[in-house]
Amino acid sequence: MGRRFDAVLFGATGFTGGLTAEYLAAHAGETRWALAGRDRAKLERVRDRIGVDVPLLHADSGDPDSIAELARSSRLVISTVGPYLKYGEPLVAACAEHGTDYVDLTGEPEFVDRMYLRYHERAVRSGARLVHACGFDSIPHDLGAYYTVQRLPENVPLRVEGFVSARGSVSGGTIASFLGVLRDPLGMRRAAAERAKAEAPPEGRRARVARSPLPHTRVHGGVTVPLPTLDPQVVVRSARALARYGPDFTYGHFLALVKGAKVGGGAGLRAMLRQAPGEGPSAEQRAENWFKVRFQGEGGGVRIATEVSGGDPGYSETAKMLAESALCLLHDDLPPTAGQVTTAQAMGDALIARLQRAGLTFRTL
Repeated sequence: MGRRFDAVLFGATGFTGGLTAEYLAAHAGETRWALAGRDRAKLERVRDRIGVDVPLLHADSGDPDSIAELARSSRLVISTVGPYLKYGEPLVAACAEHGTDYVDLTGEPEFVDRMYLRYHERAVRSGARLVHACGFDSIPHDLGAYYTVQRLPENVPLRVEGFVSARGSVSGGTIASFLGVLRDPLGMRRAAAERAKAEAPPEGRRARVARSPLPHTRVHGGVTVPLPTLDPQVVVRSARALARYGPDFTYGHFLALVKGAKVGGGAGLRAMLRQAPGEGPSAEQRAENWFKVRFQGEGGGVRIATEVSGGDPGYSETAKMLAESALCLLHDDLPPTAGQVTTAQAMGDALIARLQRAGLTFRTL
């Protein structure tokens, strides 16, 4: 369409943004891409570190003209600039206006709901695909549930439960987002209620988050507790968009406390709370981390178990998932979608194939 770039990474000077830049440098191929931010000196240091001579663009969330120009210049924008409730809206608005695809790492439910209410219809008209939560929030869970559903009978009620276990740490940006949610839980509830009123349910089908606080099935080797994150909402939105999830779909989401799993804790948690956005663990520390999401699915008299697994969830794999989502939207043969869409809805099998080639595991147990 005559745009200067295929993709622009906004926020490369942050820790996860820097890892995303490194991944793109190694895997973007002939993609025309650039780095954007408000501090050119920091961008130059990122460019020097990744060893690829990509263009540098000025963009600042507080400068609407620079954000609009960023959206106009590229087919797709990758955003790692959070907390998204504080900094994210101008870029979503600009991408919806100019028909520019958009991916981010948000795990903030209120942000996702507000962006749907304000920009979904505009993005549908412009053709922009707005894909939030393209990291550990919420790709393993969304695509894992999608993968599980495809192995269950069609046109029957289905129930899927996901059980998350991990060893890792949480980024400073994620902590800032989480603390922002804690400061205004009523805002999150209001946004969810407004979206529920505005969003039409699928005709003749229903999909919902399980209401029971206990899992319908059991995971061996650990204790499970409900996990009230953005992830189950994303899974259910995929189910509402895709008829393959059947006439009546239920999803439950749980944390599995198994041996070897660790996310923060004790002195580690205190260190994380002191960690500022832009900071993160060393490569050696990240190499010791891992995640597994096991799914139990049943329907039509069939019961199956599947698993999605990978390495460091909070940083290395998140950067990989974000970059591969962008490359998938740019280069793969995908179903036509527009507006605010999920990873399963927009990319599905193509993104699973990319992530498998990149080292993540999707398997039936």
